Amino acid sequence: MNRLLAVTAVLALTGCATASNTYLTNGEQGLSIDCSGEAGSWASCYEKAEASCAGTGYQIVSTEGTPAPKESDKTLGVDVGNYKSRSVVVVCK
Repeated sequence: MNRLLAVTAVLALTGCATASNTYLTNGEQGLSIDCSGEAGSWASCYEKAEASCAGTGYQIVSTEGTPAPKESDKTLGVDVGNYKSRSVVVVCK
């Protein structure tokens, strides 16, 4: 039981970005990446885009969500507070 709780805690703290196929208004296929949550970050969105585009690079089409906080807005160097929503739409090159 303790092992299950430990694994669950680790998974909850690690930021997981999810990607799904989407189509842009011009008909081009893109990738919608969601990296929302306290454990997520904008960096995890961009890392997922890089991994999903298999090293060919990507172009950011749009971003939506909570902006990254300034260092002065953090508490003891950590961004604590409300749920953060972040999503990016990219097109692989």
